[in-house]
Amino acid sequence: MQMQRVLCWSVIFAGTMLSAVAAPTYVGSAACKTCHAAIYARWQKTPMANVVRDPKEHPDAILPDLTKPDPLVKFKKEDIALVYGSIWKQRYFAKVGDDYYPLGAQWDITHQIWRNYFVADNTDWWVPLYPADNMKRPTGALCDGCHSVNYNIATKTVTEWNVGCERCHGPGSDHAAKPSRATIVNPARLDSVAATNICIQCHSQGQPLQKPINGTYYDWPVGYEPGKNLRDFWQLEEHKLGETTFTHFADGTGHKNRMQGNDFVQSAMYSHGVTCFSCHDVHGTENRAQLLKPPNVMCLQCHGPSSPNGPHAPTIEAHTQHSAGSAGNECVNCHMPKIETQLADVNVRAHIFKFIPPSATVLDKVPNACNTCHADKTPAWASEALRKWPGHSPWRVD
Repeated sequence: MQMQRVLCWSVIFAGTMLSAVAAPTYVGSAACKTCHAAIYARWQKTPMANVVRDPKEHPDAILPDLTKPDPLVKFKKEDIALVYGSIWKQRYFAKVGDDYYPLGAQWDITHQIWRNYFVADNTDWWVPLYPADNMKRPTGALCDGCHSVNYNIATKTVTEWNVGCERCHGPGSDHAAKPSRATIVNPARLDSVAATNICIQCHSQGQPLQKPINGTYYDWPVGYEPGKNLRDFWQLEEHKLGETTFTHFADGTGHKNRMQGNDFVQSAMYSHGVTCFSCHDVHGTENRAQLLKPPNVMCLQCHGPSSPNGPHAPTIEAHTQHSAGSAGNECVNCHMPKIETQLADVNVRAHIFKFIPPSATVLDKVPNACNTCHADKTPAWASEALRKWPGHSPWRVD
């Protein structure tokens, strides 16, 4: 009997030790380069790989000319420890102690001007929980979990800055030691919900289920890794139809940037198993937004006059009532209008994929697809134009 107990405890102990030893660790994207050289080379050029840069290592990272005075800019080049962003806006972080803090001005890349940077009251959920001072709002808690791989909340260190391989594939030590399908998470082999959640972890507005953690409020899903259930760590921001909030328009469409996930889970695409990487390749492509193909070509892989998915018209031009080559004949301009605020008047595309009619603007002040292009016209003009389109139900216009 005693021998059986010893054997039983030995098995349990050995199993525990084996589990501890077997837990994979993070090794950094450079470890992937040996076997995946071509993919690594493409990824290196993407915004994902360059969202955070150290200006001491990359002197070209700072886009504006800091030698030109501006009343909003109260910092010097030497104060900048990290630079964030290179497409729409660029922000600057100073290092104080073991954390980083956002400086008070950001560069509007589109308009080539400086703008104030401060997260105002009645915006993000965490604002009332932090002092109204940029230097008391650390990026480690509020930003860095999504702009790095393996941000450690105890040590405030990262395996690497930027969205590296393991941000989407999970810790890769086992795979680096023994390359096989069994030793790494491949989003393409997950079900569509789990695969999409890998993107939603950062491309969404939400709140951690556990808050605070050791007295600190985090604005990212601490503890989540690819292969785990995001729902155990993260809750998307809720919305009540008819209400316009910081995050949502009244119809539930995203009101601001970083709402791609919130939009997408409401879409017919999502419910039919389409994933983010059905259209995007974050390893890098020649197309904007890392699309696999140019927008119309991408959409027409699954949609078209001969497809049961629609559109149900003899030609694309008959469906859009716009000529070939025109902006109005581009699928994204009607089904993914630029209505979600990135910075000031610079917007990004909605990912809910439904057509937002002019009546939504009149009733709920939701920007509609028609007047996004025809900005000199009224919603009433757009509604009247739609009523005259052949083959379109008048009940779907209003």
